[in-house]
Amino acid sequence: MSDVEHHGMKKLEGIGRFYHHHDHTAGGQRDDRFGRMFPNLPAAYVPAHILSDIGKSKGPMDGKSLNDRTDSVAAGVIFFGQFVDHDITLDTTTTFDSVIDQPGEIANVRTPVLDLDCIYGSGPEAQPYMYDQAGASAGAKLLTGADNPGQGGQFAEDLLRGPNGRAMIGDPRNDENRVVSQLQLAIIRFHNHVCDTLHAEEGYAGSELYEHARRVCTWHYQWAVVNDLLTAVCGKPVVDRILGSGRKHYRPDVPYIPVEFSVAAYRFGHSMIPMKVQVQQGASDLELFGPTLGRGFAPLSNPAGIVDWDELIDTPAAHSVARAQKLDTKLAGDLLKLPFVTTGEASLATRNLLRGNAFKLPGGEQVAEAMACDPAQIEKVTKKVATLSPKLSEYGIPLWLYILAEAEVIGRAEPDGSTKEGEGLGPVGATIVAETIIGLLELDDTSFLGANRNWGPREEWNTLGKICTV
Repeated sequence: MSDVEHHGMKKLEGIGRFYHHHDHTAGGQRDDRFGRMFPNLPAAYVPAHILSDIGKSKGPMDGKSLNDRTDSVAAGVIFFGQFVDHDITLDTTTTFDSVIDQPGEIANVRTPVLDLDCIYGSGPEAQPYMYDQAGASAGAKLLTGADNPGQGGQFAEDLLRGPNGRAMIGDPRNDENRVVSQLQLAIIRFHNHVCDTLHAEEGYAGSELYEHARRVCTWHYQWAVVNDLLTAVCGKPVVDRILGSGRKHYRPDVPYIPVEFSVAAYRFGHSMIPMKVQVQQGASDLELFGPTLGRGFAPLSNPAGIVDWDELIDTPAAHSVARAQKLDTKLAGDLLKLPFVTTGEASLATRNLLRGNAFKLPGGEQVAEAMACDPAQIEKVTKKVATLSPKLSEYGIPLWLYILAEAEVIGRAEPDGSTKEGEGLGPVGATIVAETIIGLLELDDTSFLGANRNWGPREEWNTLGKICTV
Protein backbone atom coordinates (compact mmCIF):
# COMPACT_ATOMS: atom_id res chain seq x y z
CA MET A 1 0.00 0.00 0.00
CA SER A 2 1.43 3.37 -0.98
CA ASP A 3 1.76 6.29 1.39
CA VAL A 4 -1.06 8.08 -0.37
CA GLU A 5 -3.32 5.03 -0.16
CA HIS A 6 -2.43 4.49 3.46
CA HIS A 7 -3.24 8.05 4.46
CA GLY A 8 -5.86 8.71 1.81
CA MET A 9 -9.25 10.07 2.75
CA LYS A 10 -12.36 7.90 2.47
CA LYS A 11 -15.83 8.13 3.93
CA LEU A 12 -15.71 7.41 7.68
CA GLU A 13 -17.79 4.30 8.32
CA GLY A 14 -19.01 2.75 11.54
CA ILE A 15 -20.17 6.04 13.02
CA GLY A 16 -22.73 4.21 15.15
CA ARG A 17 -19.91 3.05 17.38
CA PHE A 18 -19.63 6.57 18.75
CA TYR A 19 -22.97 6.10 20.48
CA HIS A 20 -21.68 3.30 22.69
CA HIS A 21 -19.05 3.77 25.38
CA HIS A 22 -16.55 0.95 25.74
CA ASP A 23 -14.29 0.50 28.73
CA HIS A 24 -10.85 -0.23 27.30
CA THR A 25 -8.87 -0.86 30.47
CA ALA A 26 -5.12 -1.29 30.54
CA GLY A 27 -5.56 -4.88 31.70
CA GLY A 28 -4.07 -7.28 29.18
CA GLN A 29 -2.25 -4.48 27.39
CA ARG A 30 0.46 -5.80 25.06
CA ASP A 31 3.69 -3.97 24.40
CA ASP A 32 3.38 -4.58 20.65
CA ARG A 33 -0.02 -2.87 20.48
CA PHE A 34 -1.31 0.65 20.87
CA GLY A 35 -3.57 1.51 23.80
CA ARG A 36 -5.35 4.32 25.65
CA MET A 37 -4.03 6.56 28.41
CA PHE A 38 -7.57 7.61 29.39
CA PRO A 39 -9.63 4.47 28.74
CA ASN A 40 -12.63 5.67 30.75
CA LEU A 41 -13.15 8.96 28.93
CA PRO A 42 -15.82 8.90 26.20
CA ALA A 43 -14.88 9.48 22.58
CA ALA A 44 -15.29 12.91 21.07
CA TYR A 45 -16.68 13.38 17.58
CA VAL A 46 -16.73 16.36 15.23
CA PRO A 47 -18.29 16.09 11.74
CA ALA A 48 -15.66 15.68 9.07
CA HIS A 49 -16.74 18.76 7.08
CA ILE A 50 -16.10 20.99 10.11
CA LEU A 51 -12.65 19.51 10.58
CA SER A 52 -11.88 19.93 6.89
CA ASP A 53 -12.86 23.60 7.05
CA ILE A 54 -10.52 24.13 10.02
CA GLY A 55 -7.55 22.37 8.46
CA LYS A 56 -7.87 23.40 4.83
CA SER A 57 -5.37 25.47 2.88
CA LYS A 58 -6.16 29.19 3.38
CA GLY A 59 -8.26 28.21 6.39
CA PRO A 60 -7.87 29.31 10.04
CA MET A 61 -4.85 27.06 10.66
CA ASP A 62 -2.94 28.24 7.60
CA GLY A 63 0.20 30.04 8.74
CA LYS A 64 1.11 30.68 5.09
CA SER A 65 4.77 31.73 4.92
CA LEU A 66 4.96 33.37 8.34
CA ASN A 67 8.39 32.95 9.92
CA ASP A 68 7.60 33.26 13.63
CA ARG A 69 10.40 31.42 15.46
CA THR A 70 10.78 30.40 19.09
CA ASP A 71 13.41 32.02 21.28
CA SER A 72 14.78 28.82 22.78
CA VAL A 73 14.04 25.67 20.78
CA ALA A 74 16.64 24.74 18.16
CA ALA A 75 15.18 23.59 14.85
CA GLY A 76 17.25 20.41 15.02
CA VAL A 77 15.44 19.37 18.20
CA ILE A 78 12.21 19.00 16.20
CA PHE A 79 13.93 16.74 13.67
CA PHE A 80 15.31 14.78 16.63
CA GLY A 81 11.72 14.43 17.81
CA GLN A 82 10.85 12.91 14.43
CA PHE A 83 13.75 10.49 14.81
CA VAL A 84 12.47 9.47 18.28
CA ASP A 85 8.99 8.90 16.83
CA HIS A 86 10.46 6.51 14.27
CA ASP A 87 12.25 4.68 17.09
CA ILE A 88 9.07 3.89 19.04
CA THR A 89 6.04 3.87 16.71
CA LEU A 90 4.99 2.51 13.33
CA ASP A 91 1.36 1.87 12.42
CA THR A 92 1.11 0.16 9.04
CA THR A 93 -2.50 -0.98 9.16
CA THR A 94 -5.02 1.76 9.96
CA THR A 95 -6.78 4.01 7.46
CA PHE A 96 -9.46 6.69 7.69
CA ASP A 97 -12.31 4.52 6.41
CA SER A 98 -13.22 2.85 9.71
CA VAL A 99 -13.37 3.62 13.41
CA ILE A 100 -10.54 2.28 15.58
CA ASP A 101 -12.59 0.98 18.47
CA GLN A 102 -9.85 -1.09 20.08
CA PRO A 103 -6.34 0.36 19.65
CA GLY A 104 -5.08 -2.75 21.42
CA GLU A 105 -5.83 -4.58 18.18
CA ILE A 106 -3.50 -2.28 16.20
CA ALA A 107 0.06 -3.56 15.94
CA ASN A 108 2.98 -1.25 16.65
CA VAL A 109 5.71 -2.48 14.32
CA ARG A 110 8.44 -0.72 16.31
CA THR A 111 9.41 -1.73 19.83
CA PRO A 112 7.78 0.74 22.29
CA VAL A 113 11.11 1.40 23.99
CA LEU A 114 13.88 3.83 23.12
CA ASP A 115 16.36 1.13 22.12
CA LEU A 116 17.62 2.59 18.80
CA ASP A 117 16.47 -0.43 16.83
CA CYS A 118 16.12 2.05 13.96
CA ILE A 119 19.93 2.26 14.12
CA TYR A 120 20.89 -1.30 14.99
CA GLY A 121 18.19 -3.20 13.11
CA SER A 122 18.11 -6.81 14.25
CA GLY A 123 21.79 -6.77 15.19
CA PRO A 124 25.02 -7.96 13.56
CA GLU A 125 24.06 -11.64 13.50
CA ALA A 126 20.71 -11.16 11.74
CA GLN A 127 21.82 -8.24 9.52
CA PRO A 128 25.60 -8.59 9.10
CA TYR A 129 25.58 -6.46 5.92
CA MET A 130 25.02 -3.38 8.11
CA TYR A 131 28.18 -4.02 10.15
CA ASP A 132 31.94 -3.93 9.68
CA GLN A 133 33.42 -7.40 9.24
CA ALA A 134 37.13 -6.72 9.66
CA GLY A 135 39.51 -6.31 12.60
CA ALA A 136 38.64 -5.58 16.22
CA SER A 137 35.45 -3.78 15.17
CA ALA A 138 34.10 -6.79 13.25
CA GLY A 139 30.46 -7.24 14.17
CA ALA A 140 30.52 -4.05 16.24
CA LYS A 141 30.85 -0.90 14.13
CA LEU A 142 28.11 0.09 11.69
CA LEU A 143 28.93 0.76 8.06
CA THR A 144 28.29 4.12 6.38
CA GLY A 145 28.66 5.40 2.85
CA ALA A 146 32.31 6.14 3.61
CA ASP A 147 32.86 2.37 3.63
CA ASN A 148 31.33 1.99 0.15
CA PRO A 149 32.88 4.45 -2.32
CA GLY A 150 31.28 2.49 -5.15
CA GLN A 151 27.80 3.77 -4.28
CA GLY A 152 28.36 7.15 -5.94
CA GLY A 153 27.29 10.63 -4.94
CA GLN A 154 28.66 12.24 -1.79
CA PHE A 155 29.25 8.77 -0.34
CA ALA A 156 31.62 9.89 2.42
CA GLU A 157 28.83 11.99 3.97
CA ASP A 158 25.98 9.57 3.33
CA LEU A 159 24.38 6.44 4.72
CA LEU A 160 25.38 3.04 3.41
CA ARG A 161 23.32 2.31 0.30
CA GLY A 162 22.58 -0.66 -1.90
CA PRO A 163 22.74 -0.75 -5.70
CA ASN A 164 19.19 0.64 -5.93
CA GLY A 165 20.16 3.68 -3.87
CA ARG A 166 18.12 2.69 -0.83
CA ALA A 167 19.72 3.18 2.57
CA MET A 168 20.70 -0.02 4.39
CA ILE A 169 19.41 1.02 7.83
CA GLY A 170 17.16 -0.31 10.57
CA ASP A 171 14.15 1.86 9.66
CA PRO A 172 13.72 3.09 6.06
CA ARG A 173 11.68 6.11 7.25
CA ASN A 174 14.91 7.65 8.49
CA ASP A 175 15.83 8.30 4.87
CA GLU A 176 12.59 10.12 3.98
CA ASN A 177 14.20 13.56 3.98
CA ARG A 178 17.80 14.71 3.99
CA VAL A 179 17.83 16.17 7.50
CA VAL A 180 16.58 13.05 9.27
CA SER A 181 18.86 10.97 7.01
CA GLN A 182 21.84 13.02 8.16
CA LEU A 183 20.69 12.61 11.78
CA GLN A 184 20.64 8.84 11.28
CA LEU A 185 24.21 9.12 10.00
CA ALA A 186 25.24 11.24 13.00
CA ILE A 187 23.94 8.64 15.48
CA ILE A 188 25.71 5.86 13.56
CA ARG A 189 28.93 7.86 13.70
CA PHE A 190 28.44 8.37 17.43
CA HIS A 191 28.08 4.60 17.93
CA ASN A 192 31.27 4.02 15.94
CA HIS A 193 33.07 6.69 17.98
CA VAL A 194 31.97 4.92 21.17
CA CYS A 195 33.32 1.65 19.71
CA ASP A 196 36.71 3.24 19.10
CA THR A 197 36.73 4.74 22.60
CA LEU A 198 35.79 1.50 24.38
CA HIS A 199 38.26 -0.55 22.35
CA ALA A 200 41.07 1.88 23.22
CA GLU A 201 40.13 2.22 26.91
CA GLU A 202 38.83 -1.24 27.79
CA GLY A 203 40.17 -3.51 25.05
CA TYR A 204 36.73 -4.73 24.01
CA ALA A 205 36.44 -6.34 20.59
CA GLY A 206 33.91 -8.22 18.49
CA SER A 207 30.55 -9.06 20.02
CA GLU A 208 31.63 -7.83 23.45
CA LEU A 209 32.50 -4.46 21.92
CA TYR A 210 29.14 -4.32 20.15
CA GLU A 211 27.12 -5.01 23.31
CA HIS A 212 28.98 -2.47 25.44
CA ALA A 213 28.99 0.20 22.73
CA ARG A 214 25.30 -0.26 22.02
CA ARG A 215 24.42 0.20 25.67
CA VAL A 216 26.63 3.29 26.05
CA CYS A 217 25.31 4.85 22.83
CA THR A 218 21.68 4.04 23.66
CA TRP A 219 21.89 5.40 27.21
CA HIS A 220 23.44 8.67 26.00
CA TYR A 221 20.68 8.93 23.39
CA GLN A 222 18.02 8.29 26.06
CA TRP A 223 19.64 10.93 28.27
CA ALA A 224 19.43 13.42 25.39
CA VAL A 225 15.76 12.57 24.85
CA VAL A 226 14.96 13.40 28.48
CA ASN A 227 17.33 16.31 29.05
CA ASP A 228 17.29 17.96 25.62
CA LEU A 229 14.06 17.04 23.81
CA LEU A 230 11.64 16.84 26.75
CA THR A 231 12.99 19.84 28.63
CA ALA A 232 12.87 21.94 25.44
CA VAL A 233 9.35 20.94 24.45
CA CYS A 234 7.63 20.09 27.75
CA GLY A 235 9.56 22.32 30.13
CA LYS A 236 12.09 21.40 32.79
CA PRO A 237 9.60 21.79 35.69
CA VAL A 238 7.31 19.17 34.12
CA VAL A 239 10.18 16.75 33.49
CA ASP A 240 11.58 17.25 37.01
CA ARG A 241 8.13 16.76 38.56
CA ILE A 242 7.52 13.48 36.75
CA LEU A 243 11.00 12.15 37.51
CA GLY A 244 10.79 13.24 41.13
CA SER A 245 7.15 12.51 41.99
CA GLY A 246 6.18 9.84 39.50
CA ARG A 247 3.71 9.47 36.65
CA LYS A 248 0.02 10.06 37.39
CA HIS A 249 -1.70 9.14 34.12
CA TYR A 250 0.56 6.75 32.19
CA ARG A 251 0.95 3.86 34.63
CA PRO A 252 0.82 0.54 32.76
CA ASP A 253 2.46 -2.74 33.69
CA VAL A 254 4.16 -3.00 30.30
CA PRO A 255 5.33 -0.21 27.99
CA TYR A 256 2.91 0.64 25.17
CA ILE A 257 2.15 3.67 22.99
CA PRO A 258 -1.06 5.52 23.95
CA VAL A 259 -3.10 6.85 21.03
CA GLU A 260 -3.49 10.13 22.92
CA PHE A 261 0.29 10.41 22.48
CA SER A 262 0.76 9.08 18.94
CA VAL A 263 -2.37 10.52 17.29
CA ALA A 264 -2.49 13.85 19.14
CA ALA A 265 0.13 15.12 21.59
CA TYR A 266 3.31 13.98 19.83
CA ARG A 267 2.17 15.62 16.60
CA PHE A 268 3.11 18.99 18.09
CA GLY A 269 6.10 19.07 15.75
CA HIS A 270 3.84 19.69 12.76
CA SER A 271 3.39 23.23 14.08
CA MET A 272 7.08 23.77 14.92
CA ILE A 273 8.85 22.47 11.85
CA PRO A 274 10.36 25.29 9.76
CA MET A 275 9.79 25.13 6.02
CA LYS A 276 13.23 26.63 5.38
CA VAL A 277 16.43 25.81 7.25
CA GLN A 278 20.07 26.74 6.95
CA VAL A 279 22.14 23.57 7.25
CA GLN A 280 25.59 24.97 6.47
CA GLN A 281 27.31 28.06 7.86
CA GLY A 282 27.07 31.01 5.50
CA ALA A 283 24.79 29.16 3.07
CA SER A 284 21.26 30.14 2.05
CA ASP A 285 18.16 28.68 3.65
CA LEU A 286 16.87 25.58 1.87
CA GLU A 287 13.27 24.51 1.35
CA LEU A 288 12.45 21.49 3.50
CA PHE A 289 10.44 19.98 0.64
CA GLY A 290 12.81 21.28 -2.03
CA PRO A 291 15.14 19.21 -4.21
CA THR A 292 18.14 19.43 -1.87
CA LEU A 293 16.56 18.44 1.45
CA GLY A 294 13.23 16.96 0.44
CA ARG A 295 14.18 14.17 -1.91
CA GLY A 296 14.73 11.15 0.31
CA PHE A 297 15.31 7.47 -0.44
CA ALA A 298 18.20 8.27 -2.77
CA PRO A 299 21.96 8.88 -2.54
CA LEU A 300 23.19 12.28 -1.38
CA SER A 301 24.07 13.91 -4.68
CA ASN A 302 24.28 17.60 -3.75
CA PRO A 303 26.97 18.63 -1.24
CA ALA A 304 24.63 21.46 -0.13
CA GLY A 305 22.54 18.77 1.56
CA ILE A 306 25.29 17.81 4.02
CA VAL A 307 24.05 18.94 7.43
CA ASP A 308 26.40 20.81 9.75
CA TRP A 309 24.75 20.10 13.13
CA ASP A 310 26.36 23.19 14.63
CA GLU A 311 23.77 25.09 12.54
CA LEU A 312 20.68 23.21 13.79
CA ILE A 313 21.47 22.20 17.39
CA ASP A 314 23.06 24.11 20.24
CA THR A 315 26.60 22.74 20.43
CA PRO A 316 29.90 23.81 22.02
CA ALA A 317 30.69 25.56 18.72
CA ALA A 318 28.15 28.22 19.77
CA HIS A 319 26.96 29.06 16.25
CA SER A 320 23.87 31.15 15.62
CA VAL A 321 21.44 28.24 15.55
CA ALA A 322 18.22 28.15 13.53
CA ARG A 323 15.14 28.07 15.78
CA ALA A 324 11.94 26.10 15.46
CA GLN A 325 8.64 27.72 14.57
CA LYS A 326 6.36 28.84 17.43
CA LEU A 327 4.13 26.06 18.76
CA ASP A 328 0.61 27.30 18.04
CA THR A 329 -2.53 26.61 16.00
CA LYS A 330 -0.82 27.59 12.74
CA LEU A 331 0.95 25.24 10.34
CA ALA A 332 3.15 26.34 7.47
CA GLY A 333 1.17 26.73 4.27
CA ASP A 334 3.16 23.96 2.59
CA LEU A 335 1.87 21.48 5.17
CA LEU A 336 -1.73 22.24 4.25
CA LYS A 337 -1.07 21.37 0.61
CA LEU A 338 1.61 18.71 0.83
CA PRO A 339 3.52 18.78 -2.46
CA PHE A 340 4.08 15.01 -2.57
CA VAL A 341 0.37 14.12 -2.17
CA THR A 342 -1.24 13.85 -5.61
CA THR A 343 -4.54 12.17 -4.65
CA GLY A 344 -6.60 12.29 -1.48
CA GLU A 345 -6.41 14.79 1.38
CA ALA A 346 -3.33 16.99 1.05
CA SER A 347 -3.70 18.96 4.29
CA LEU A 348 -1.67 17.56 7.17
CA ALA A 349 -3.87 19.45 9.64
CA THR A 350 -7.05 17.89 8.25
CA ARG A 351 -5.43 14.46 8.28
CA ASN A 352 -4.52 14.84 11.94
CA LEU A 353 -7.99 16.05 12.92
CA LEU A 354 -9.78 13.26 11.07
CA ARG A 355 -7.38 10.69 12.49
CA GLY A 356 -8.43 11.78 15.98
CA ASN A 357 -12.03 11.06 14.99
CA ALA A 358 -11.09 7.63 13.67
CA PHE A 359 -9.24 6.66 16.84
CA LYS A 360 -12.10 7.83 19.07
CA LEU A 361 -9.88 10.16 21.03
CA PRO A 362 -11.45 11.98 23.97
CA GLY A 363 -11.96 15.73 23.64
CA GLY A 364 -9.28 18.09 24.81
CA GLU A 365 -11.46 19.64 27.52
CA GLN A 366 -12.26 16.19 28.90
CA VAL A 367 -8.60 15.26 29.14
CA ALA A 368 -7.76 18.59 30.77
CA GLU A 369 -10.48 18.09 33.38
CA ALA A 370 -9.29 14.52 34.02
CA MET A 371 -5.83 15.96 34.68
CA ALA A 372 -7.34 18.50 37.12
CA CYS A 373 -6.09 21.44 35.06
CA ASP A 374 -6.97 24.95 36.20
CA PRO A 375 -10.52 25.75 34.94
CA ALA A 376 -9.34 29.25 34.01
CA GLN A 377 -6.70 27.74 31.73
CA ILE A 378 -9.26 25.42 30.12
CA GLU A 379 -11.55 28.41 29.46
CA LYS A 380 -8.65 30.35 27.94
CA VAL A 381 -7.91 27.48 25.54
CA THR A 382 -11.60 27.08 24.69
CA LYS A 383 -11.87 30.76 23.77
CA LYS A 384 -8.83 30.49 21.52
CA VAL A 385 -10.28 27.48 19.70
CA ALA A 386 -13.58 29.33 19.21
CA THR A 387 -11.72 31.85 17.06
CA LEU A 388 -10.82 29.01 14.69
CA SER A 389 -14.32 27.56 14.50
CA PRO A 390 -17.31 28.56 16.63
CA LYS A 391 -19.00 25.34 15.51
CA LEU A 392 -16.73 23.35 17.82
CA SER A 393 -18.76 24.66 20.78
CA GLU A 394 -21.54 22.32 19.68
CA TYR A 395 -19.29 19.25 19.78
CA GLY A 396 -15.99 19.62 21.59
CA ILE A 397 -12.36 20.27 20.82
CA PRO A 398 -10.26 17.60 19.07
CA LEU A 399 -7.39 16.66 21.37
CA TRP A 400 -4.65 17.59 18.89
CA LEU A 401 -6.19 21.02 18.30
CA TYR A 402 -6.65 21.61 22.04
CA ILE A 403 -2.97 20.82 22.62
CA LEU A 404 -1.86 23.30 19.93
CA ALA A 405 -4.16 26.02 21.27
CA GLU A 406 -2.98 25.34 24.82
CA ALA A 407 0.62 25.80 23.69
CA GLU A 408 -0.29 29.09 22.02
CA VAL A 409 -2.17 30.75 24.89
CA ILE A 410 -0.51 29.10 27.93
CA GLY A 411 2.74 27.57 26.76
CA ARG A 412 5.70 25.84 28.32
CA ALA A 413 6.30 25.81 32.08
CA GLU A 414 9.42 27.77 33.04
CA PRO A 415 11.72 27.25 36.07
CA ASP A 416 10.64 30.57 37.59
CA GLY A 417 7.01 29.42 37.80
CA SER A 418 5.83 31.34 34.74
CA THR A 419 4.74 29.94 31.38
CA LYS A 420 6.04 30.98 27.98
CA GLU A 421 3.50 31.09 25.14
CA GLY A 422 4.47 29.35 21.93
CA GLU A 423 7.80 28.03 23.22
CA GLY A 424 6.52 24.54 24.03
CA LEU A 425 3.61 22.41 25.18
CA GLY A 426 1.11 23.48 27.80
CA PRO A 427 -0.09 21.35 30.76
CA VAL A 428 -2.07 18.69 28.88
CA GLY A 429 0.33 18.22 25.96
CA ALA A 430 3.46 18.33 28.12
CA THR A 431 2.06 15.79 30.57
CA ILE A 432 1.04 13.30 27.88
CA VAL A 433 4.37 13.56 26.04
CA ALA A 434 6.66 13.58 29.08
CA GLU A 435 4.82 10.88 31.03
CA THR A 436 4.74 8.59 28.00
CA ILE A 437 8.41 8.91 27.09
CA ILE A 438 9.66 8.79 30.68
CA GLY A 439 7.31 5.87 31.29
CA LEU A 440 8.70 3.96 28.29
CA LEU A 441 12.16 4.39 29.78
CA GLU A 442 11.19 3.49 33.35
CA LEU A 443 9.34 0.36 32.19
CA ASP A 444 12.33 -0.84 30.17
CA ASP A 445 14.77 -2.65 32.46
CA THR A 446 17.56 -2.18 29.90
CA SER A 447 17.29 1.65 29.81
CA PHE A 448 19.24 3.98 32.06
CA LEU A 449 16.07 4.87 33.99
CA GLY A 450 15.08 1.21 34.27
CA ALA A 451 18.51 -0.26 35.05
CA ASN A 452 20.54 2.45 36.80
CA ARG A 453 18.83 5.69 37.81
CA ASN A 454 22.13 6.97 39.24
CA TRP A 455 23.88 6.76 35.86
CA GLY A 456 25.14 9.92 34.20
CA PRO A 457 26.69 10.55 30.76
CA ARG A 458 30.33 11.19 30.02
CA GLU A 459 30.97 14.92 30.00
CA GLU A 460 32.13 14.93 26.39
CA TRP A 461 28.88 13.25 25.24
CA ASN A 462 26.29 14.71 27.61
CA THR A 463 24.09 16.67 25.18
CA LEU A 464 22.42 16.09 21.86
CA GLY A 465 24.75 18.64 20.30
CA LYS A 466 27.82 16.75 21.49
CA ILE A 467 26.42 13.40 20.31
CA CYS A 468 25.76 14.73 16.81
CA THR A 469 29.12 16.46 16.40
CA VAL A 470 31.66 13.89 17.64
